[in-house]
Formats: sequence, C-alpha cells, structure tokens
Amino acid sequence: MKSICLYFQVHQPYRLRTYRFFDIGERDDYYDDYTNRFIMQRIAQKCYLPMNKLLLDLIKEFGSAFKVSFSISGLAIEQFHTYAPEVLESFKQLAKTGNVEFLAETYAHSLSSLKDTDEFTRQVEMHDQLIQELFGQKPTTFRNTELIYSDKIGEAVANMGYDVMLTEGAKHVLGWRSPNMMYTNAINPKLKLLLKNFRLSDDIAFRFSLQSWAEWPLTTKKFTGWLNEIDKKDEVVNLFMDYETFGEHQWEETGIFDFMAALPAAIFKNTKFEFSTPKELGEKLQPVAPIHVPYPISWADEERDITAWLGNDLQNEAFEKLNALAGKLPFVQDEKLRKDWQYLQTSDHFYYMSTKWFSDGDVHSYFNPYDSPYDAFINYMNVLTDYSIRLSKCSVDMQEEMDDIKDSVKKISKKTSDVIKKKVSTTSKKVKTAMEKGKEFSFEDMKHMSDAAIKKVLKEMDIETITIALKDTKDDLTERVLPNLGAKARKKYDDLQTELKKVKKSDIKKYQKAVADKLNELFGK
Repeated sequence: MKSICLYFQVHQPYRLRTYRFFDIGERDDYYDDYTNRFIMQRIAQKCYLPMNKLLLDLIKEFGSAFKVSFSISGLAIEQFHTYAPEVLESFKQLAKTGNVEFLAETYAHSLSSLKDTDEFTRQVEMHDQLIQELFGQKPTTFRNTELIYSDKIGEAVANMGYDVMLTEGAKHVLGWRSPNMMYTNAINPKLKLLLKNFRLSDDIAFRFSLQSWAEWPLTTKKFTGWLNEIDKKDEVVNLFMDYETFGEHQWEETGIFDFMAALPAAIFKNTKFEFSTPKELGEKLQPVAPIHVPYPISWADEERDITAWLGNDLQNEAFEKLNALAGKLPFVQDEKLRKDWQYLQTSDHFYYMSTKWFSDGDVHSYFNPYDSPYDAFINYMNVLTDYSIRLSKCSVDMQEEMDDIKDSVKKISKKTSDVIKKKVSTTSKKVKTAMEKGKEFSFEDMKHMSDAAIKKVLKEMDIETITIALKDTKDDLTERVLPNLGAKARKKYDDLQTELKKVKKSDIKKYQKAVADKLNELFGK
C-alpha cells in the first residue's frame, strides 16, 4: 500500500524593532515585543489552536490510521511559553496520542548548516533535547531549516545519528526520477531521504484560494483523483508545508479547514493510500538510489535553492559579518549574549533582505515587515554592530579574568610543583622499570601513561575495541582514557555503552589483550 506523509513546519522568529544608528551602544533591547506577541497570539487563534483541535479530532475518529509529523523551531516554542502557553499544551495533547512524530531541526531556524558545522551540531543537539523534554520523543528524523540540503549537510546529519531527513524534490536534482520514492545520501547511505512532492504540496499551501488557478476550487474529490494518477511504482507522496497555511496564509473563509477535515476520509474511501510518519517510512521502505546534491537546495521559490536568503550582496555581507563573530562565542557565559546570538541567526532576517520581487515577489512581500530589503539590511546591521560591541567588551572582560586566573595559578604552582614532580617521577619509573626489565605491558598500565601516549594508542585502535576493553574496569583507568577521546569517538563510545550492555568476560579479556599487544608494539623493547 502506498503512503502519504503529512509534515508541517512551525516557526516564528523574534522580529527586530526599529533600531537606529544612534541606538548603537545605548540599548540592547533588539526585539519588537509588541509585534511578536501580537503575531503569535493572532496566529494561535487563527491557525495553531483550531488546526491542532482538528487534527486531534481526526485522530480520535480514525485512530492509528491517521498520522502527521511536525518540526517546531526552538524560537517558536519559546514564544509559545511566553505568549501562548495554551498552544504548547495543545501540541502536548497531540504528542500523547502516539500518532504524531516530532522532528529535530536547528533550534534557531538558522542557516548554520551552510557555514559552521560545530554551530549547526550545537543547535541541533539543543533542539533535540528540548523535543525530548516537552514531548517525550527522541527524534530520529531531521528536517533542516527551509528543507535546506546538500550531500555534505546530509553527511553531517548522518554523523549526528539521524536515520531519515526531509528535503525538497527539486526537478534539477531528480531529473527524470520521481520524488515519490525513498532515496539516500550520496556520501553516507545510512541516511534515508524523503522528498517533498512540491506540486501536490503547493496545490494546498499556495494555490488553494487562487481563483486564477485553472484547478480552482480544490476539492477532496479532485485531490484524491490526482493521488490515484500517481505511477504504480511510486511508494510515498510527501505533503510538506508551513503549518500557518491553515488559517493564516489561507484564511478560514477559503474553506481550507473544511478541506483538511474531509481529506483523510476521502483518501481512505477513494484511494489505496495510508498515512505514515517519516520514522515509519524509514523502517519499512527500501531506498531506490542515492541522490547527488553537490550544491544546497531548499523548498523556497521556483529555483529551489538558497538565494531567498543568500542571493544578493546585502544578504551575503550580513551573513558573513554575523559568522565572523562565532569564534568569540564558545567562552561567553552571559545568558543574554548567548540568547541574542541564537535570535540573530534566524534565517528570517536574511529573507527580509531578499530582492527577488519578480517570480516570487508576492510571497516575499507577504512575509516581510520592512518597506525594502535595504531597510531590513540597515536595521539588522545596526543591531549586529551593537551586538558585536557588547561581545567584544565581554571578551575583554573575560581576558582580564583569565589573566587573574593565570596569576593565581602561577602563585600556587610553586607550592604544588614538588608534589606534581614526585607523582610524575613515580609514574615514569613504573613504566621505565617495565621497559628495562623487558616486562610486557598490560592493559592496566595505560593509567600510568601520559596523555600523548594514550592518544597514540587510541589513534591506532578502533573505538569498539577500546569500549569493550574498558568494560568492568576500575574507574581510575576509565577516567584516564576517556578524556583523551575526540568528540566523535566519545559520542560513539557513549552509543556503544547501550548497544554493548552484555559482553562476555572472555571477550573483554580478548579485547584487553589486543590493547596490551598494541602497547607493547608501540612502547615495548
């Protein structure tokens, strides 16, 4: 049986207030609280609350047969907490049904995947944890900001442990192939890809109320007829769209809610389709081929590329200036500076600077609170300039604090140096004696070795061998080895802890001997 995968994006940015040149250095309240509250509460009443109720009613009516999936940005969730807590509660009610999958994405709905893999990973992990805390689900499916995808981005997502990723079924990527199949990442085939059927998705999201459209009005009978025309070899139709389609972009008066309320029954009655979540599709569908995407694609505009955000000099300059500050962030502890860093990365700020007023001008202008792209650029750069000043001041303060710490360390180092030297000498003697006497090294001898020596061993051994060898060993040995693992190796080690819960003692000894053999090979006489 063929599947329909319904996926909705939920996101609201923190919009900036008018921030003039003379505000720089004087105030750091960057956000238009009134507008953000007004828009969130308006969309809550027009879209989120009625649509969540509609979906909950459909789940009650059809049980496990009806399923949907969501990704909700961290910034949208923050604003639910602040301005519309009842919306968050309604999403929690949907989560409790077991019929709704919540996907991972970047916390700030950012473009970090295009520039900074470390920042990208940090935001995804932050969002993943939030979804687990709110909805009790560990995401296994990933959806990047605006469905942005490339081979390299997919590889990074696979390395984070996700099984499935959503992206656009762009014609220039697929060529003659159908978007209605499961594909894989070209670099790491473990990552499965679900591609948006943009024609059927956009029939609902963009053309539903367009009276100049030849197919207007759209009815469930017409839509299910199109589904039945899908090639017999196709396996899944992915309907991906903004959740704000319902009630905000397409007003209630257009009949969009009635259409959605009637669609599942029409599909069950008139087609051989069933509803599935991305996770379920990842488990039951076999990929037909990898797709090669050397340059980033997205679900935006006719081009299905990233020019809606990084398509002109204004956008590129703002993006580069923002990312130039990234190196100062790792050591910043100030909570407001870190929050502002999140909020200023939101892709919407760059979208407002778009000059694409031709093929997709009506779409861009609908979402844009500024009179012109230039106004959006000036306002953002004024804010970014002030933020940069605050960040630099914080960095100077941090440097002074580090200098104080260094002075303190120097003062106490003299008192402790003799103790340290004695300990190092004792450890060195143990290793040296073993070498002089021709005694073979044992696995336990790793705890007497230097960090450099341990890292040399770890570089020569695979992480699974190290993980099994460390099973049931004393804490002092484990604590000596683990800090010398790299970030990827440590993540793999943590994952293996759950996978390798039960290991035979004979196997542990075998792997410990393998490590000991490597010690003797590297450091023995």
